[in-house]
Amino acid sequence: MPKSQQRGRVAELIAKLEDTLLDGSAPANTQLASERELAERHGVSRNTVREAIRQLEARGLIQIKPRSGIFVSDRMRTGAAPSPWAHLISSSPARHQDMLEFRRVLEGATAYFAALRCSDEDRARISDAMDRLEHARQVGDVAGESRIDVELHEAIALASGNSMFLHLHGSITKMLREHIILNVDGLREIDRSLSDLLLMQHRTICDAICERRPEEARTAMQAHIDYVRYKLSDDDAHA
Repeated sequence: MPKSQQRGRVAELIAKLEDTLLDGSAPANTQLASERELAERHGVSRNTVREAIRQLEARGLIQIKPRSGIFVSDRMRTGAAPSPWAHLISSSPARHQDMLEFRRVLEGATAYFAALRCSDEDRARISDAMDRLEHARQVGDVAGESRIDVELHEAIALASGNSMFLHLHGSITKMLREHIILNVDGLREIDRSLSDLLLMQHRTICDAICERRPEEARTAMQAHIDYVRYKLSDDDAHA
């Protein structure tokens, strides 16, 4: 078989296995089918399976345990940045939209309760993050802008004062951090001037929270994420 054809089959199998990892049917530590079963199921040679498995293992998505089998890695939602999960999200527009829908619900709620319950300390933390975000934009500190954007969202979650929100947000903080940075950097690639509008949206959210206007805070946060969804999906459509 020509090498180019072999590479194509490996790539196709990797894409199918990635879908299995992304759709939730194979959580962390789940044992996957054997090489022989995968070869029969997908109509490819065992050499193709071995190469696909090797590449997925190198990316930290799966783990081969001697005499036990092939398992979904427990690094899917943890591990060093960028995590394997973030890599899959960034390469899968459909899952990217899933995350944005999830963030719309979670962060809309955290903004609402942050406005309802934030303490003076919470307001100071949010205001400080907002001021630093504006400064980073003014001086053209692109890396700082992305990092502070994440810090602002985390400060809002902390201000919600809801233990369940805090637990949920904390358990997926790494994934959210990576996702926010991917979105911000992606939008800058589309149009650098969009940063000004994103900054205005963040200011609207922060003002509503600090002035204790819960409904406005939730609406502003959801509008912000809806805008990100629209711009990214519009860019994908014209790619």
